[in-house]
Amino acid sequence: MGGMNVARWAAGGLAAGFVILLVEGLASFVYGADMQAALEAHDLAMSYDAGTVALGVVACMLAGLALVFFYAAARPRFGPGPRTAVTVAVTFWAGGYVMALIGSQMLGLFTGAVLIEWGAVGLIELVLAALVGGWVYREPV
Repeated sequence: MGGMNVARWAAGGLAAGFVILLVEGLASFVYGADMQAALEAHDLAMSYDAGTVALGVVACMLAGLALVFFYAAARPRFGPGPRTAVTVAVTFWAGGYVMALIGSQMLGLFTGAVLIEWGAVGLIELVLAALVGGWVYREPV
């Protein structure tokens, strides 16, 4: 039984991370104003300096690497392909994004509508990222 192909994991993870970054960037045009208004209502603001942007890029890449790691680990049990990628993405979303959304809701900073949008975008971006990352990760037969 072979181990994980590290080079393909890294390539797939970075590809998945790029998908997450791209979708997050596009989605900010949808709910960015609502998010900013909610923060301002509590005398808070989001920083958009170079350090914050770099941190966001790193976070997206780490999420992509983790997502493809779990996809590669799930392949032997569930088989390679889109079904496993989607299963991993939904599980990753339920275990990570949903918990973060619940925490955000508990703080009372954002409206339910914004949190639902974030959840939907998160699910879509993770499914797309897992499909791309899984496709890049594929192993020769």
